[in-house]
Amino acid sequence: SLEFGYNIGVINAPQKIIEEDYNATWVHRYGEPIPTGTLTSLWSLSVAIFSIGGMLSSFCVGFLLVCVSSRRKAMLINNLFAFIGGSMMGMSKLCRSFEMMILGRFIIGAYCGLASGLTPMYVGEIAPTSLRGALGTLHQLAIVTGILIAQILGLESLLGSEDLWPVLLGLTVVPTVLQMGLLPFCPESPRFLYIVRCQEHHAKSGLRRLTGRQEVGDMLAEMKEEKRRMDMERKVSIPELFRSPLYRQPIVISILLQLSQQLSGVNAIFYYSTSIFMKAGVQSPVYATIGAGAVNCAFTVVSLFLIERMGRRTLHMLGLGGMCMCAVIMTIALALLDSVPGMSYISMLAIFGFVAFFEVGPGPIPWFFVAELFSQGPRPAAMAVAGCSNWTANFIIGMCFQYVADLCGPYVFLIFAALLLFFLIFTFFRVPETRGKTFDQIAANFHQHSAGGMMDMDIDMDMDKPSTELDYLGEEIFKVWRYRNSTKTSHEVDSLPVFIVDGNTVED
Repeated sequence: SLEFGYNIGVINAPQKIIEEDYNATWVHRYGEPIPTGTLTSLWSLSVAIFSIGGMLSSFCVGFLLVCVSSRRKAMLINNLFAFIGGSMMGMSKLCRSFEMMILGRFIIGAYCGLASGLTPMYVGEIAPTSLRGALGTLHQLAIVTGILIAQILGLESLLGSEDLWPVLLGLTVVPTVLQMGLLPFCPESPRFLYIVRCQEHHAKSGLRRLTGRQEVGDMLAEMKEEKRRMDMERKVSIPELFRSPLYRQPIVISILLQLSQQLSGVNAIFYYSTSIFMKAGVQSPVYATIGAGAVNCAFTVVSLFLIERMGRRTLHMLGLGGMCMCAVIMTIALALLDSVPGMSYISMLAIFGFVAFFEVGPGPIPWFFVAELFSQGPRPAAMAVAGCSNWTANFIIGMCFQYVADLCGPYVFLIFAALLLFFLIFTFFRVPETRGKTFDQIAANFHQHSAGGMMDMDIDMDMDKPSTELDYLGEEIFKVWRYRNSTKTSHEVDSLPVFIVDGNTVED
């Protein structure tokens, strides 16, 4: 997660120096300066190719887990991408090759794409229910810490100089080596060991190691319930997530939550923050960028303490609403920059507020929320789809923002304000609260909602209702009912029999 954030932020501060190196390489090859349009395209590609690598690799999370059959081994193998990508970026200046730089960014993006799926899944599976949100937020905290470290080291007085920028980019191999040394000492996911591998003894050992107590029967009982439910599910493919009414609503929610993170405009600020502050008239734009990174970290810590008190849904809406207001204020300040004194400071405060509200909700929540919406069976496929959605939106922002900003000028953030308003409305009406609920309770609730929603859309989502045998039987009865009675008249439907199971009535 730290490397993920580091490679998001590292490309921003040395932008001008790297562009000068691209020009020097072009002159060395062709004997003339690089055309302005070509330089802009090469730089945009250097930024956006990172997202292409993440987009493609995030779709392979499930495939990698099937191949190695281990969460921990999958993360270890993934480190090879980080080592290769970091080495290529660090050697690009010496080899006079901007192609090597771009390819290195692609490979490190592939590493981050896999990490963005593997890490939240692993953390979500080893975390107890009461701490799942807080521990899931640590993934985002590590990301923003990596961004801040990259921004500080990118100062020209440190590693952002003409001679040392390759060291700045290649430094990502250091946490890679550290992780490869420490990860073998981390326990395998007990949930994965019990539900997928059927290794109850090893799962118990892992739970005891993680919780520090010998009695883990309650946690094992929860896993048994989830395993029993998973055994009743067939293997879920990615197309099945969209075809089946049991998974369609949670996968749509997952995708839109990921899009709310990327299409909020926050990565436009991180990728191009220095140039944004320069246009805003800030005297020291690099230090203002570092200030935004510090705000980023501080409010992620705030979210860490609020997530289990206020809930995911409330914090997500609070963050989206605050970002929308800050985007409007930012637009007004940038538009009045030349005519009203002090607008540069208003725009800077609006950017800080924008980043702060992002870390309250849309920053950390989508990463672990997807893992909460699905049981063990469909979870890898769902993480792949959600991750690919996130990285696709990331690529679109990284590739297009510079051109759209040149076209729209100070009004570019109104586009993000409109998108934020849409995501706020969607979250209010369609996203459930998952705080304090087991994976099984959340999945069972969506199953009930998907069946009842087709018959009667005013069903109440009771998140506290535990799953029972009746839930599973009801799903199968509903499938048979829907198939056999799709052509019946309303009178014939009303005359259908009523099933009685353990004293409970199952109608329709």
